[in-house]
Amino acid sequence: MTSSMHMHSPTNHSRRDFLSGLGCLGGGLLLNTLPSFSAQAQGFGDYKALVCVFLLGGNDGNNMIVPNDTAGYGKYAAIRGDYTRTSGAVGLPRSELLALQPASGNAAFGAHPALTHLQQVWNAGDLAVLFNVGTLARPLTKAGYGNRTLTPDNLFSHADQQAQWQSAVSQGISRTGWGGRLADAVRSANGAAPVPPLVAWGRNDLFAIGNSTMSLSVPSSGTFGLTNFGGGSYRSSISGSLNQMLQLDRGNALVASAQDTVQSAITSSGALSPILSGTSSSINGFFSGQSSGIAQQLLQTARMIEARGALGVSRQIFYVALGGFDTHNSQIETQAELFGQLSPALKAFQDSMTQLGMADQVTTFTVSDFGRTLKPASGGGTDHAWGNHHLVMGGAVRGQRFYGQFPEHALGGPDDVTSEGRWLPTTSVDQYGATLSRWFGVSDADLAMIFPNLQQFPNKDLGFLG
Repeated sequence: MTSSMHMHSPTNHSRRDFLSGLGCLGGGLLLNTLPSFSAQAQGFGDYKALVCVFLLGGNDGNNMIVPNDTAGYGKYAAIRGDYTRTSGAVGLPRSELLALQPASGNAAFGAHPALTHLQQVWNAGDLAVLFNVGTLARPLTKAGYGNRTLTPDNLFSHADQQAQWQSAVSQGISRTGWGGRLADAVRSANGAAPVPPLVAWGRNDLFAIGNSTMSLSVPSSGTFGLTNFGGGSYRSSISGSLNQMLQLDRGNALVASAQDTVQSAITSSGALSPILSGTSSSINGFFSGQSSGIAQQLLQTARMIEARGALGVSRQIFYVALGGFDTHNSQIETQAELFGQLSPALKAFQDSMTQLGMADQVTTFTVSDFGRTLKPASGGGTDHAWGNHHLVMGGAVRGQRFYGQFPEHALGGPDDVTSEGRWLPTTSVDQYGATLSRWFGVSDADLAMIFPNLQQFPNKDLGFLG
């Protein structure tokens, strides 16, 4: 039996790991019919989706968005150099930058040359840039940096900073992620839908773990189901027998919970397999010729959104990921390759949302471990840093605009907590996530549950969503 679909159970961790394994077992099962559910889910009168795109390893935002005015580019180039002229330099020539003309004013910034497809999304008004976002427990000045009561734990560590980005908890350990807690807040809106409100493609990350809500991890290929058991009535017989077994011995709470996890995986498998493996989707053509992992994850996300009526969902959260951004060496080549996968995939996804008439109801946003140093490291790379720039995409986005505060490009300057260009964030993960969640429809009370440190920050809505 295949082990390809996982149900993420609420904490604690030992119990979650045990149930996740059982969810693997259940996820291999395919019920051959798509359950019938009401297209109008409970609680909300509309449909909305959030798509989190995690750029694993620490994307270099300093080369994703570059100052394009004479003075700003001069400061950037004085530190990064020009990779076409100097060995080991990581700076992009100004002539290669893609101008990001704002809705009003002059084009003071340019995008990485591999982001041509996203430049088109920007020009259409469906993309915004948020400057210098990072993990924070509370607003912090450079003078307070290093004070353990003020500074996030274990800065510049991949594992710790991924966990803090995913949990919105920067001091201490969190056993849930803010995506999972957001799913907790909207779970009732989906009524008896056969899939959980949060779907992660091929990963079991903290972002997806809620207090009371299971999330679902699905392979981006969409190929899951009963295998090596024949087909037809024989497969149906196996499914029926397993369903009967899941109703036995429910007196023990752990056993009952494990059985519920398996049953949920079976139900989700039955609902999703025809959607994810189907060839008749109206949006398949937008991803034609794209074979990257990120493209396949976004294609499957689009297929699920297309099938929202059959699934009976009102709120959905999707978690996709692209790895390889830990560019200590050969950053120019590596980032260009990764952006060459990311940019067309994101545009194809946005085009598919427009085709479905869902552009205003789906918002896509990037996150990453941390930024990278403005100062190059040896080997044509950069080191781990802190604050980073991010992209927000969708029809509801107030696009062609820059939000937040761009850092001063000066080593050891007012925004650098070291002497290598590690930006002190001026916007927190909490503020970023709260703006997205407020658009998603959660209440102020729920925001306080999802982002426990949000009250520390004066601005709780950054204004990039209508």
